[in-house]
Amino acid sequence: MSTDTKATGGAARWCVRPYEAGDREAARRICCETGFLGEPIDPIFEDREVFADILTAYYTDREPESCFVVERDGEVRGYLMGSRHHARRRRFGLAHGVRVAAHALWRCFTRPYGRDSRRFLWWVVTRSWREVPEAPKGVPHFHINLLKDVRGVGETRDLIDRFLEYLRGCGEKQVYGQMVVFDDRRGERMFARYGFRVVNRGEVTKFRRFHAGQVFLFTVIKDIGANTRLYGRDLWREKENHGTSQRC
Repeated sequence: MSTDTKATGGAARWCVRPYEAGDREAARRICCETGFLGEPIDPIFEDREVFADILTAYYTDREPESCFVVERDGEVRGYLMGSRHHARRRRFGLAHGVRVAAHALWRCFTRPYGRDSRRFLWWVVTRSWREVPEAPKGVPHFHINLLKDVRGVGETRDLIDRFLEYLRGCGEKQVYGQMVVFDDRRGERMFARYGFRVVNRGEVTKFRRFHAGQVFLFTVIKDIGANTRLYGRDLWREKENHGTSQRC
């Protein structure tokens, strides 16, 4: 069941609903369109098929029931992908990693990647796994990607609220996310406003050649036993009343 459809900024209308199989290609496209700090991944890595496989395949193909999307005027413009099954995801990742690596190796010989793409693959192999900050064991997690026209506070809030309600209905007590933080985009005070606390962080080095400042990955966790809603409703109403939106 989807949320009520809502108006934002004139005639445009949006809603949050559960992910469906027909959303797969839209989700993969959004993943690639937002993969470089909210912008297209292409300057860093040219193979969108491999990039989307790395970040979305488990969620869309093995645990779609834990995913939700934002529609704007009938078009999928953002998603939340989550997981409750750590062991299942780990098993999938081991086998899937071999398949993705084989595809990338085949590309290296048949249609060679450019230098930046080769650097990205080298980072994936040698550093990516070391730069992911430690996460709570056995706790559901999620990540979000949104195109620019649905990065308002209202869309983000409703998307996360739907996921938190889903988790509580499944009997879960906590959830964590791993969020990219750069410049003044996010901070501990912002996470605290929405009921999350920062438990770990680490620098992500793959963006160093393309972004002047440091980029971090924060692990944040929220207890949902007592409250399945995001905080900050007054902030959202204030923004909506002034006809503005906020990047998530």
